Amino acid sequence: MAGGDRISVLPLEIKISLLSRLKFKDAVRTSALAHSWRHLWTLLPRLSLSSCSDPLGLARSSPDIYFDAIWLQRVHDLVSSLQGPILHFQLAFCYGADTESVMTPLLCCLLDLLLQKGGVETLHLQNFNHRRLAVTCLPSFHALKELDLCNCHLVLPTGFCGFNCLTKLDLLDTLISSANDLHLPVNLSFPLLRHLMFTFTNFEMVSQISAPSLEKACIFHCDLYNFTSQKLAQVTLGLVTSVSMVSSLTLGFNALEFFSLVALPFNFTFPRLRFLRFDLNVDTVDKRMHGAFLWLLRSLPFLEELKIWLEGDDSSQTNRVAILMRELLAKKNGGFACLDRTMRSVTMSMDNLKVTTSITMTQFFLFNAKVLKELKIAYWSGGEVIPSMIEELQKVEIVSSDAKVVIFDCMKKKNYFVYEQLT
Repeated sequence: MAGGDRISVLPLEIKISLLSRLKFKDAVRTSALAHSWRHLWTLLPRLSLSSCSDPLGLARSSPDIYFDAIWLQRVHDLVSSLQGPILHFQLAFCYGADTESVMTPLLCCLLDLLLQKGGVETLHLQNFNHRRLAVTCLPSFHALKELDLCNCHLVLPTGFCGFNCLTKLDLLDTLISSANDLHLPVNLSFPLLRHLMFTFTNFEMVSQISAPSLEKACIFHCDLYNFTSQKLAQVTLGLVTSVSMVSSLTLGFNALEFFSLVALPFNFTFPRLRFLRFDLNVDTVDKRMHGAFLWLLRSLPFLEELKIWLEGDDSSQTNRVAILMRELLAKKNGGFACLDRTMRSVTMSMDNLKVTTSITMTQFFLFNAKVLKELKIAYWSGGEVIPSMIEELQKVEIVSSDAKVVIFDCMKKKNYFVYEQLT
């Protein structure tokens, strides 16, 4: 009891701060020591809910787990009972198609309640249903600093420019449109935004994005069949301009293909970009994607680190990546400022070891990168590295005197092979 007395005399703001940072079990034990702590649960600023009892959120891996109107009504009652402001709210939900007409209004009602309580600073809505959830009230959340929407439709009122406090925005499979006209382009401004993640379809109706503080952008795949060639060109050029000042860029699977389908500006550059990662399916590579890859290298004059995730099967005798890389080596094309001056690290990661692709891409980078320090081939499975691969790698001409080649086994977490050219 003496311990409880000492805790009870602490100022209220200190007790709230301590309790909100403890793990759940520790918080329960601590609050049990002092009776005065028990009412503090209604003041905690963070609330995370899933559509099932598993705190990890089984809806991500088990889409057959649904919640009903009763569950959502209890969430609404819980939020209503909280006395203090709710600064962080995360909800993962999944429900059957037959209850959509009932559940969607309840979800919108819950968002309205959060708004009535002053809005939130962090909002995550993970929708695992087949149809997108239309969200109309978010523009009124003026204090939002982090917004994460999955499979939603963000409807913006006429004249809305952007979220002035937002620093992180994740929009996966989420559409953006004007409330008055779904086909009316919108302009968005995020003066403090530093992190942006989206799929191309998000920006189908976005004509311009202003984010002067943007540091990191992640662009993921889309359904290319939904775009006409004219719309594709407009969207792509708009995106390139929007993320041109980032220092870190990730192009998810299919994103490089998206860039390859339009005529990209020849003299365009990413003057601040230091890190680039892109995913590449070796089965779908064609000359247009090859051109987009070369365009990226030429537009990154200060790139220091490159990571490539390779997918597909390169066992075919007509390996497309290998053919295109050999053509490039034969022509000895220049114009890559990053290869001449700044690129120090290249990592090629893959689920199964892709021998042919690894060798040809290694040849390209080692032959062109003059200040390279390390080229790593990291694989998760695929058996042991075949001797012929080692022999081929040892034949590669390395222009950088400090460079080394590392084959890394991710499962065993150790280097399988390290090769350094003797000088």
